[in-house]
Amino acid sequence: MSKKIVVTGIGATSPLGGTAPESWTALLAGESGAHTLTQDWVAELELPVTFAAETRVRPEAMLERSELNRLDPTSQFALIASREAWQDAGVPEVDRDRLGVEYSTGIGGLWTLTSAYDTLVKKGARRVLPMTVPMLMPNAAAAAVSMDLTARAFARTNVSACASSTEAIANAYDHLQAGYADIIVAGGAEACVHPLPLAAFAAMRALSRRNDSPETASRPYDVNRDGFVMGEGAASVVLETEEHARARGAKIYAELVGGGVTADSFHITAPDPEGSGAARAVRAALEQAGAAPDEVTHINAHATSTPVGDVAEYHALLAVFGDRVHEIPVSATKGAHGHLLGGTGALEAIFAVLALRDRLAPPTLNLEEQDPAIPLRVSTSSQALGAAPQLAISNSFGFGGHNAVVAFRSV
Repeated sequence: MSKKIVVTGIGATSPLGGTAPESWTALLAGESGAHTLTQDWVAELELPVTFAAETRVRPEAMLERSELNRLDPTSQFALIASREAWQDAGVPEVDRDRLGVEYSTGIGGLWTLTSAYDTLVKKGARRVLPMTVPMLMPNAAAAAVSMDLTARAFARTNVSACASSTEAIANAYDHLQAGYADIIVAGGAEACVHPLPLAAFAAMRALSRRNDSPETASRPYDVNRDGFVMGEGAASVVLETEEHARARGAKIYAELVGGGVTADSFHITAPDPEGSGAARAVRAALEQAGAAPDEVTHINAHATSTPVGDVAEYHALLAVFGDRVHEIPVSATKGAHGHLLGGTGALEAIFAVLALRDRLAPPTLNLEEQDPAIPLRVSTSSQALGAAPQLAISNSFGFGGHNAVVAFRSV
């Protein structure tokens, strides 16, 4: 690949903060975004899991009423994060025909879909809102961001479960290399702190049941981990060629040097226990970066806090890095912010970028007794990465066997 692709803007609304810097500060401070839910439906529906990680700043405080009315929460989150990223990038002057959007979700407009169905059943077809389909469609977030920024090169959506937004960033790298755009806003969003996915994920025993201690429920790599914590929110990055960024005097956070996307073709929900598909994704990202495994100095792991998934990812990393994997600082940030499904990869990519900027691996919360089957060098407190050039990878793996990895280099 001949072009250097750089990150010039970041934005997020997450369980840790209403902006990317606020989320990063809270992460470094060891804060948790998980809490007991207070909505009436939690008790009314007798949900077995009564906590989640909601966005710390609600959309009602950040958007106009008209935007709240015409956008599903997933798209609301996407708009908030992308506006922040665009402002952070300096509101670039760019030919709108050369501005693209790569924006993903794992599930999409769930709140709109279920609400519309309730209206249909209770009040009849004539009461279903005309905007229902434009609000619930999975590409609604990409469309909202595209229209808000007048981005006309393209507005693409890939839906690959929890790998979605990492794959979006990998796709953006390819499309900038191919010359399809000069700037791309990439990321993902999800709004699934909702009774249906909470009940469904609980039924398959994917969620932690620590109702008495939400803040300590997500515990990647811990011997007593029992599932993930549902999170919500969005994260966005502004990507462009280094030449384009330098020409407009933009600040540069890091270089996006590659991405890898593979499939397990193993099971609809369980990862390949050997992590072979995930390992191929890591290798593909490093190959695209022109980097050797021994150059990697930091890993932001997928690490959802599930008994099987955390071990499978370790096997994947061991296959790529060999015994050196036990020396690389690993951060599993879902211990703090929970699992944002289709939005989580982009948020973790931002944390990987900020780790490179600050030369600081963020902490992994709630690791009290590390599983001996996963002997990684996990950062349980912020860990200095050193002044030398750094290379980080961020991993995301999703139901359906979707694997996506992106690699960043410090500047």
